[in-house]
Amino acid sequence: MENILDKLEEKRASARNGGGQVRVDAQHAKGKLTARERIEILVDAGSFEEYDMFKQHRSVDFGMESQNIAGDGVVIGSGTVNGRLIFVYSQDFTVFGGSLSETHAEKICKIMDMAMKSGAPIIGINDSGGARIQEGVAALAGYAEVFQRNILASGVVPQISLIMGPCAGGAVYSPAITDFIFMVKDSSYMFVTGPDVVKTVTNEVVSKEQLGGALTHTVKSGIADNAYTNDIVAIKQTRRLIDFLPANNRQETPSRQSFDQHDREELSLDTLVPLNPNHPYDMHELIGKTVDEGDFFEIQPDFAKNIIIGFGRIEGKTVGFVANQPMVLAGCLDIDASLKAARFVRFCDCFNIPIVTFVDVPGFLPGTAQEYGGVIKHGAKLLFAYGEATVPKITIITRKAYGGAYDVMASKHLRGDLNFAWPTAEIAVMGAQGAVKIIFREEAKDEQKLAEKTQEYSDKFANPFIAAGRGYIDDVIMPHSTRRRIARGLRMLVGKDIQNPWKKHDNIPL
Repeated sequence: MENILDKLEEKRASARNGGGQVRVDAQHAKGKLTARERIEILVDAGSFEEYDMFKQHRSVDFGMESQNIAGDGVVIGSGTVNGRLIFVYSQDFTVFGGSLSETHAEKICKIMDMAMKSGAPIIGINDSGGARIQEGVAALAGYAEVFQRNILASGVVPQISLIMGPCAGGAVYSPAITDFIFMVKDSSYMFVTGPDVVKTVTNEVVSKEQLGGALTHTVKSGIADNAYTNDIVAIKQTRRLIDFLPANNRQETPSRQSFDQHDREELSLDTLVPLNPNHPYDMHELIGKTVDEGDFFEIQPDFAKNIIIGFGRIEGKTVGFVANQPMVLAGCLDIDASLKAARFVRFCDCFNIPIVTFVDVPGFLPGTAQEYGGVIKHGAKLLFAYGEATVPKITIITRKAYGGAYDVMASKHLRGDLNFAWPTAEIAVMGAQGAVKIIFREEAKDEQKLAEKTQEYSDKFANPFIAAGRGYIDDVIMPHSTRRRIARGLRMLVGKDIQNPWKKHDNIPL
């Protein structure tokens, strides 16, 4: 018995040592933590339960039979984050460069299956050189097994990917399916084909960072939701995100005690919208003054800045926020903004998170680049997402709501539950100047008459009352009462029950 216990401890120590101290030191020298160090920071102290610590690969080709390290390059297990159950896998770059083998994939699949059975979030920490070449198609099959579980888990349990090193080739598709992707600046990258292949095929010379670094994917592609300065910050922000999310699609969102009064009034909001309708203002201020204690977790803050998405709380309960940003492109919707918001709305709907939408949108961004890029189809994704969503939906129009963009942004016609407008709201087909030039085209050369007609149009339509008169707006509210009206609305809608027609699945315009 004593021999077995000694052997057990020896094997545990070997597994914990990963690829050896030299490789661990190399990992640290790059500013990266090891697989187990990352898990220790992610989960509550003493809560981690590891599985398959002793699992080894079964490959016998290319000398692999003599290279066997316990755990096979990935650490899996369960733990808690602020007392709530999560499942995690963390790839170990010190063992075969974190490359995915058949058994490596089996471990990831096991923990994902456990997460599905238990109804708890799955967090994947990616740090891998890709498929283990020595295993050939067996490794590729392993990736596909992981992908299949990502697909089945989508909309059932939250899935979060942390990219903390290389993630290339087939490895990128698992994170791409997950709900949120966080990267680390200067040490993580994602791409389908690396710089060498790019140079061979297209003659482009590009660095790893330029091709698939954190800034590339948070600013240009929108693949990643945020990038942080180091592993520790990224993991701490992941813990913060988990606090906003329910464990699965059948559980309520977590509730946190709030000391912020639900009926708190913010008188400063009465002057938030400038008198000049062409002057911008920061929608972040409205969100920050509406949520509990000003705590707002923004998603994709550096991509498509003309729209804001993220999580906050009202009376301690998680709420998803979508808001046009007048500071960027005057708040116009474009391809990137539509995609960004649509995916977020669908996530909230999957996990029963109410959606609050702040609207100040002059329309869709015009231009050949947008039309050639498919803004029609991409804009349709956003209206599809809102129209499909069955969660409580509250909309506040702060200023402009013009044209088709009015419809798209959670209007009453897309089954909005409560639609409010500030007194500064303008709901019309288009702005006064553009409308008058079309309606009174023959009088366009008469500047005085044009000015009179513009004022007439503005007086008639640059207000919320025509829409309110038709019931498209439930009430015109004072800006300072916004938080109170949202809180009351969410209370009223807590028992909302609406079902979409039965279907195998929808056919959103991809």
